[in-house]
Amino acid sequence: MLDFIYYPVSGILWVWHKIFGAIPFLGPDSGFTWALSVVFLVFTLRAILYKPFVKQVRTTRQMQELQPQIKALQKKYAGDRQRQAVEMQKLQKEHGFNPIMGCLPVLAQAPVFIGLFHVLRSFNRTGTGFGQLGMSVEDNANTPNYFFSVEDVQSFLSARLFGAPISAAITTPADQLEAFAIYGPVPTMLNIAAVAIPLMVIASVATHFNSRASVARQSPEAAANPQSAIMNKLALWIFPLGVLVGGPFLPIAILLYWVSNNIWTYAQQHIVFRKIDAEEEEKKQAALARRADNAPKPGARPNLSKKKKPAADESSTEPEVVDGVVEDNSSDQSTGTVSGDGSPTGTSKPKPGARPQTNRGKSPKRKRR
Repeated sequence: MLDFIYYPVSGILWVWHKIFGAIPFLGPDSGFTWALSVVFLVFTLRAILYKPFVKQVRTTRQMQELQPQIKALQKKYAGDRQRQAVEMQKLQKEHGFNPIMGCLPVLAQAPVFIGLFHVLRSFNRTGTGFGQLGMSVEDNANTPNYFFSVEDVQSFLSARLFGAPISAAITTPADQLEAFAIYGPVPTMLNIAAVAIPLMVIASVATHFNSRASVARQSPEAAANPQSAIMNKLALWIFPLGVLVGGPFLPIAILLYWVSNNIWTYAQQHIVFRKIDAEEEEKKQAALARRADNAPKPGARPNLSKKKKPAADESSTEPEVVDGVVEDNSSDQSTGTVSGDGSPTGTSKPKPGARPQTNRGKSPKRKRR
């Protein structure tokens, strides 16, 4: 039913096995070759899903930023659900926010990792799909697994990591462990536990710190939500404990997948969060720089160039000297010159409506008694 997922996942694992198997000091049947193949299969899938993860982080952060406005709308339209939904859509449209985009990356990752888990488990299943678990090693060794031939399946079943078969779990029955004698010494539960328990502890600790990093990024409003508080406790303590409880039932190959997936997640979260923080800080600094450019500089004189210049005082009566000749700019005449003795040397045109001045330049005569 999900072969369109299983085959690509199996193909990626097959490619990495061929790459590492070609290294002389490893070889195709080495446990380290298969361990590295599983690890790099996880890294490849997580690299493909890197952009959806970044989109999910951005959407989550944007939702946290809009949380105060969302609560205000919920409070304002508490009695009108329809109006509340309309206002919510308006708010999301204004900020370019799509809550579905926060869920799609998670939904896209789920089938991929289900396919990865299935392919690894299929090395211990009947045929390549939905057979019975717990078959003998001999039966599994003669059954191909998607991209892997019978020889590849036998190589996987014979691979050992520090003496423990990577296809075995701590709880594998003793009679099934005896079947591994065709590939070497019969492994014991202690051999498997010596490899599986450290992987379980690493996976549990990595799960805890991944959850802690996610919780630390939550806004105070989101952390104060009772539902969020419950989910945070589950992510911080219950999920890591579940890895320890369920680890003994998982083959070493699955534990390798779990460890590598958590290590990638831990590194990816720090890189993505640091990148987004740097982008937001850059935008903040750019906004501050634009504001500073628009503000007047300290100590700068105000720009008066746009102020209107005062008109010349046309009523000024002060004479102007031009080439030794005094020009009278009084309001009662437009042109005229006087000589040094005060006699007029030119004529002046009276202004419209003004009385002619006949005694200009002459001293008044005294009346005789």
